[in-house]
Amino acid sequence: MRGVSATTSTGMKGTAVAAALVLVTLSGCSSDTTAIDPLSPDSWPAAHADARNSGSTAVSVDTPLTLDWTRPTGGTVSSPVSIGSTGQMFVTAATESGCNLFSFEIDSARKRWCNRVGPSAVTATPTVDSAINVYIGDDGGMNSYNDHGQLRWRTPVYGVPKSAQFLGDGSVVSVTQMGQVSVLDSQTGHLRVPILDLVPTPNFLADPNTDFLPVDTGLAQCSSGGSECPVPAAPAVDTATGTMYLTLWRPGSIAPQLVSVTYNRDGSPGLAEGWSSDLLPAGVASSPVLSADGSTVYLADVDGRLTAFDTTDGHQKWTEGTGLGIGASPSIASDGTIVPAGGDGTLIGLRDNGDSAERVWVREDIVQAGTAAQSADGHGHTVVRDGEGLALLTFDAATGETVDSQPVPDVVGSTVGTSVGPDGQIVTAGYLGEIFTYTG
Repeated sequence: MRGVSATTSTGMKGTAVAAALVLVTLSGCSSDTTAIDPLSPDSWPAAHADARNSGSTAVSVDTPLTLDWTRPTGGTVSSPVSIGSTGQMFVTAATESGCNLFSFEIDSARKRWCNRVGPSAVTATPTVDSAINVYIGDDGGMNSYNDHGQLRWRTPVYGVPKSAQFLGDGSVVSVTQMGQVSVLDSQTGHLRVPILDLVPTPNFLADPNTDFLPVDTGLAQCSSGGSECPVPAAPAVDTATGTMYLTLWRPGSIAPQLVSVTYNRDGSPGLAEGWSSDLLPAGVASSPVLSADGSTVYLADVDGRLTAFDTTDGHQKWTEGTGLGIGASPSIASDGTIVPAGGDGTLIGLRDNGDSAERVWVREDIVQAGTAAQSADGHGHTVVRDGEGLALLTFDAATGETVDSQPVPDVVGSTVGTSVGPDGQIVTAGYLGEIFTYTG
């Protein structure tokens, strides 16, 4: 199917309420406060697949792949497509009018619903739980919608939440670009514990004439890792310990740091800042990635370096060169295979040897134009330059050898993320707003 157009809105439109520290949540559609099971392992429910941001899935992908359908969104797309375990897809797009949050069926490309939310929602990926409830932040709020697009709740926050994450107890984590961390009940949106502000908020007692900053302050600098955006991307979460890892550019500092934040629902405080790494050598625009055993956090900076940090105290284990791409989050499979992101970077397979990184294979003949995803069959999937165009490449993650290559037609520039559907579908989107879905 080719060129399906999005024409109608069937969902209830969410209201973009501009609010800051008001700790009031709109009433939910359900009185059931039982925690919902969070992310499903047999889908792509978050920006980087799971709470660890691993960029890998438990689903296998059949090859060869064929292009199944394409569909324009009507606006630029800057965040990956998320996919629920039922095959319901979610994506945001910077449209001038009409909907900017969309839900499509992965098998048919049919639009299930679309809503108009705050314009800054396009900077994040919708996160979907196992009940196909959707969580997306916009200008001054974190929102949740059910699988029909109806608003379940909205909780005001200070700033614009990056892509939501889940904790081990089923709570939703909202972290804004201004450094406000909120842990919310997934059913009601109510705060589980008091808010943690990693960046001090205005002190009205000390200065009565001060005021809150506009909620989108610094948001435009997040994609370049600038100091105006204190927290540029979603955290990595260790669901077993309740520890979050994120980058933070403190006011007045010359560089950002990797920091840990601990969550204890019964503790006082419930949220607390833990260790901070040394100052990083460059800005960061991507999410940290946590290893499967929880011992290491990997972080890519805007100069293309990939650095490994020990999660016990934040000390640096190793750093691997430059030129690994644009500094987006790498993909890390369950066997430890690391594939750095693209953005005109060479396709490389790395192994973490504890105190150093080993380049297991390098494809000098390939230039990435997207970010890689790894599937359970030991394959990687990424978009690469192919002459004047682009192609979806499937490769052996152990050797780097090509398994399959399919054209991505009529795309200019690069793609935004690579996602894997519950039946092994591969989904990517061009920055200009067209979605491409492949099946084996």
